[in-house]
Amino acid sequence: MNGGSSGTGRRIVLWRHGQTAWNLERRFQGSTDIELTEVGVGQARRAARLLASLKPDAIVASDLRRAAATAAELSAVSGLTVAHDAALRETYAGAWQGLTHQEIVERFGDQYAAWKRGEPVRRGGGELETEVADRAAPVVLGHAEKLPENGTLVVVSHGGTIRTTIGRLLGLEAHHWEGLGGLSNCCWSVLGEGARGWRLLEHNAGTLPEPVLGDDD
Repeated sequence: MNGGSSGTGRRIVLWRHGQTAWNLERRFQGSTDIELTEVGVGQARRAARLLASLKPDAIVASDLRRAAATAAELSAVSGLTVAHDAALRETYAGAWQGLTHQEIVERFGDQYAAWKRGEPVRRGGGELETEVADRAAPVVLGHAEKLPENGTLVVVSHGGTIRTTIGRLLGLEAHHWEGLGGLSNCCWSVLGEGARGWRLLEHNAGTLPEPVLGDDD
């Protein structure tokens, strides 16, 4: 690989937790502390074996049980100790938490529509997406700064928090964060250090990253 390739510099792997019962029910979790299902534990175990082959240097995770249990699977196969940080929790969404998607649309239709349009909305009276990025992104960057050259950090968190953190680290305006799309359970996104800051190398991936070969590397 040449010096400008995506294979150089530090990497941040942002890994969403495994499946929960509320995920299956399309129920908004937010900061509610929900456990993994048996399927979720299996997802985490499978993904951990893949991510361990990246030889991560550090793991930091949300302290909510679904993220902590997912991180524990990578800890078990990598031998790394997990640092837990409440700043990596999912968005607090007040009255939305515990409601199904359908219930949110029925009860908070205007608020939901405004959020989907990219307007700054305190869903259920909770946090703004920019406030989530304000608390989570510095934690991720702080751990990334401690990495050795070409080191890899695994961040185990939640879909909304990961999306807002990626948006912030890429320097995108908050209005465009929705364009990143969501993460499936136990899938991950990879940011790599480039000449002009962080670059999105993989998004919502469930297989190991491959190097970019061609005119755009």
